[in-house]
Order: sequence, then structure tokens, then C-alpha cells
Amino acid sequence: MKKLVVIAATCALLGSTTAVLAAGDATAGKAKSATCAACHSPDGNSTNPQYPKLAGQSTDYLLKQLQEFKSGARANPIMAGMVAPLSPQDMEDLSAYFASQQVTRAAADPALAPVGEALFRGGDLNSGVPACSACHGATGAGNPAAKFPALAGQHAEYAEIQLKAFRAMERSNDAGQMMRVIAAKLTDPQIKAVSSYVQGLQ
Repeated sequence: MKKLVVIAATCALLGSTTAVLAAGDATAGKAKSATCAACHSPDGNSTNPQYPKLAGQSTDYLLKQLQEFKSGARANPIMAGMVAPLSPQDMEDLSAYFASQQVTRAAADPALAPVGEALFRGGDLNSGVPACSACHGATGAGNPAAKFPALAGQHAEYAEIQLKAFRAMERSNDAGQMMRVIAAKLTDPQIKAVSSYVQGLQ
């Protein structure tokens, strides 16, 4: 219970800080995005559910991910190759471009919705899992100031892959190990349910 309170308090504190916006140029970012489009589609709404939708994410979150792929703080062999030639300005411009796009929505699996919504909105007190909405917002819009991603509309398959990566300690670029701590307490059915639910958030 104490960890649950600490995580919620940390989210609130990070959410209250002032965001430092990257000085990216969305027009320049669009011109530089041709390579990204192969996996993420021209407007950032990827059609392959294994690749994340970038459209509508905050500029700061996208920039953080690109910087961490480049530094190796977030490991991914495909993305490591993609970011290698990017300059700091390229990353700012690409982040600004994809942040300016509108995410497309998909439906959640109705059979999984009750469990997914319960986890997203209320967590699981028995296992100490906090509500996803505490950090990612009631509508899943994310927390740009804290660099927490928007979840609404994200592919269920991609969200599931990432939660399992956090649980297995294969992804470790989360602030204060928050996602690793949370994901470690989630079962496979819970991960599948909450991933499906965020895909359908409007």
C-alpha cells in the first residue's frame, strides 16, 4: 500500500513540474520523416500493431525516447540503427511533427473491457497495482510534463509487448523503475485486458 501511495505521489509531483518544450519544427520534421514512415506510417498511425503509434504523443515524450534509443538507455536494435544518423535538431523536429498529428482510434475487445477498465481506473489493491490513470490521465492522454506517454488509441499488441518488457526487466527507461515495479505485479490476463482497454479509449 505504501508503494502505491509513493507512486501516485510521484506522478502528481512530476505532473506539477513545468514542461520544457523542445524547440522542434514540425514542418522540418515532416520533411525528415520519410524513413520513419516505413514502420510508423506517414502520419504516425502505424498499421502494424507491433510498432507504436507516434501520432499525438507529447513532443517531450517522443524526444526522450529518441534520445534514449540513441544513448542506449532504451535498447532496440531497429531503432538504434534509425537514430544513429539523427542530430539533436533532427530529433526535436521529428518529435514536433509526430506530436502535431492526430492519433486514430480503434475498438477494445468487449470481453476484456471490464477487467481492463477496472485496472486502468482503480488498479488492483490486492496486488498493489496503482491505477494507470494516476500517471497517464483519466482519458489516457498522458502527462507531458512528466514525460509519461499517452495511451489512448495505442495498439493493444504494442502496449502488451511493452508491459511484458517492463515486467521482464528488458525495458528499463522508466523513471524510478515505476513501470517495472507495476508490471511485475500484473498477470498475463491483466496485461492483455488493460492493453485492449487503452486501445479503445476515446
